[in-house]
Amino acid sequence: MSIKETYQFHFLGENNNILKFKLIDGNTYAKIMVLENDIIRILFTDGDTLKLDKTWSVAPGQADVPWEGRDRFDTSGFSLPTYESSQNEDEFIVETSLVKAVVKLNGFKISWFYRENSEWVNFANDRQTQSYNFDGSLGQGITHYLKRDLNEQYFGLGEKSGSVDKHGKRYRMLTIDAMGYDAEYSDPLYKHIPFYMTRQKNTGFSFGIFYDNLSSSIFELGTELDNYHELYRYYQTEHGDLDYYIIAGPKVKDVTSKFSWLTGKTIFPPKWSLGYSGSTMSYTDAPDAQDQLNKFLELCEEHDILCDSFQLSSGYTSIDDKRYVFNWNHSKFPSPKEMVQNFHEKDLRLCANIKPALLKDHPYFNELKEKNMFITNRKTEEPEMAQFWDDIGAYLDFTNKETYDWWKDQVKEKLLEYGIDSTWNDNNEFEIWSKDATCHGFGSEKEFELIRALHPLLMMKASYEAQLEYNPELRPYLISRSGSAGLHRYVQTWTGDNRTSWKTLKYNIKMGIGLSLSGIYNFGHDVGGFSGLAPEPELFVRWVQNGIVHPRFTIHSWNDDQTVNEPWMYPDMLENIRGLIKFRSKIIPYLYTALHEAHQHYQPIIRPTFYDFEHDETTFEENDDFMLGESILVASVVEKGKSEREVYLPENKDGWYDFHTGKWYEGGQNVVIPAPLSYTPLLAKAGAIIPVNQAEITFATKNEDERGLLLFPCKDTGKSSYKLYEDDGLTNDYSHTFAYIHVEMESTEGEITVTIKKEGSYTLPYDHITLHLPENEQRKLIVNGIEQERVNQTFQVKL
Repeated sequence: MSIKETYQFHFLGENNNILKFKLIDGNTYAKIMVLENDIIRILFTDGDTLKLDKTWSVAPGQADVPWEGRDRFDTSGFSLPTYESSQNEDEFIVETSLVKAVVKLNGFKISWFYRENSEWVNFANDRQTQSYNFDGSLGQGITHYLKRDLNEQYFGLGEKSGSVDKHGKRYRMLTIDAMGYDAEYSDPLYKHIPFYMTRQKNTGFSFGIFYDNLSSSIFELGTELDNYHELYRYYQTEHGDLDYYIIAGPKVKDVTSKFSWLTGKTIFPPKWSLGYSGSTMSYTDAPDAQDQLNKFLELCEEHDILCDSFQLSSGYTSIDDKRYVFNWNHSKFPSPKEMVQNFHEKDLRLCANIKPALLKDHPYFNELKEKNMFITNRKTEEPEMAQFWDDIGAYLDFTNKETYDWWKDQVKEKLLEYGIDSTWNDNNEFEIWSKDATCHGFGSEKEFELIRALHPLLMMKASYEAQLEYNPELRPYLISRSGSAGLHRYVQTWTGDNRTSWKTLKYNIKMGIGLSLSGIYNFGHDVGGFSGLAPEPELFVRWVQNGIVHPRFTIHSWNDDQTVNEPWMYPDMLENIRGLIKFRSKIIPYLYTALHEAHQHYQPIIRPTFYDFEHDETTFEENDDFMLGESILVASVVEKGKSEREVYLPENKDGWYDFHTGKWYEGGQNVVIPAPLSYTPLLAKAGAIIPVNQAEITFATKNEDERGLLLFPCKDTGKSSYKLYEDDGLTNDYSHTFAYIHVEMESTEGEITVTIKKEGSYTLPYDHITLHLPENEQRKLIVNGIEQERVNQTFQVKL
């Protein structure tokens, strides 16, 4: 029974899949919105108007939302299915073909059910002793209390430290610059993703809950107990409206892909964005920065290190020892256009660091201040000054169209016209703590805290539009450290300024899985560690081994001991590093297809092992493994001094192959595989078809492309298929000029039959494909009806 029995709601009516209720003794309105058969939205407002009437996170199946936001009552993109509703005394019931919400009108406490076969199964419940803060009796702000069960697992919340399962933890959703964070314990971090999913261990059912709110918040997931209440968890924030989406599974993978769809399409950047990207603070901080960067090019060529881009850290903007966005330091960079040309001649792109705050002595500060283009203090009507790098400054107000357009003009004039290829949106956590900070608010002044997490999103959107407007034919590629739900529509991201340690390597893997399960698929980690002492040689190699199997592969550092993380930093390890980076280049066709799947079909690139093997309960135990796409299991070494790696192989009736040795293993068991410094320990799911670039490429010939398929056939009988995606890798023509290579493989006791066919208008840069079988595979191979001649386990097939 509730503590207080006076929160009685009554039903007002329904229209366009929105059911409306009102608190009888109060001014609270509640709405239930039936958006999909498996997605239902709950909205509470104080009065019948919203505190924030737009959303920038919700974009169902869409590539973008307007700068001024999407109307929160806009239902475009949703199917708005038929549903049934009824009232039975104190209960109101809303029912789709898959989900049922039973609402106790006294307190508006909801119990949720999913249709399994012909029966309704309960999967979530609001706390029965008051779940919402209608009158402030639960403290300041808005809250949502749910019943907690010890049998539940909690995944998601974007980029968070610690284990993959967040049950028993408490997190702050707040964007801060957490340089040198502890990947096991530090909180908060850089991103604002107020979404998590719940999985019930006993039934295996999963659902997600997304709170569409841009202000800082708390997620309490089991550290708190209160004798007067049942076990509970809650979401709490002091600003905005309580607006949340329930996303029913039934499986983890269903929830993840639906949430990714809800918040929009993953950007599809150029193929070169998947190559190794060099970076360090040290080069651009040096007085001879341009020479240092040119030297990097020379050393890549000298050591045959394949590299596709370099990230230009903010030292290029310095005046004395401070950083001033959009300012070129010509003493460090006497001829930046010439430097850019040098990189382009070696087929490397440049990504320039930009920051959304101007120091108080920035050359443009007074001009922008006069035009009211900064976030301001409502009492003084002056720019809200905040600590930023080595001084104080003011953050740009991206809710002001004049500021937004100024930013785009600066990106074009100061970067793109110099030949810079990409923007690196950095230090964009918007650390403003004054309660008096206000924003232009698209013409209607808004408290900064109400839309705190929106500014990094609008910053990257402005940078994205600048790049697209400057060259509409080219796909934009951007990077951002901070951001809110929806950031994947514009940028690739990374897990911020990590600290060098074996523990960081281990927990960055888990942090990445949290991002993936939260719909953010295109990411990586600073390989080698950003801050701290230089990584020891063994740790550096292990970090590179892990980095090459992430969508973003960047070696980056600002080491405390003035060293620089570079591929050639340890001569004894150079051969290993060179080989690992070449392996990265080899698997780009597989990564690029996975990136297209993320863009087109909302599928993660990095996945926990339970994502595709949820039937195997062992995969839910905490581990250091993950899947790259649906076919490759990555067993990164995260402990010092190991030459072998124990790894659990998920239950798969066809078993697994060691990717490198070709040895076959049965699934559902722990095995020990070799883990040398020369390669990343990988296993391929039996039935896997892995596309590779098999050209023997060097720094000078890195654009050569010869297609191969690594075949890992079922040991006995079985069928599998794969769809390889190909396009020009660079332009926006991909939406209509592309090709799929359809591959089907069937294994029997005596033969392996493969069919290959092309679909689409894109002209392939190759006219044949080479097939490769594991070393011990002796069955005959038939391709498109013709038995193939075996030459060292390879078979060449004309297209």
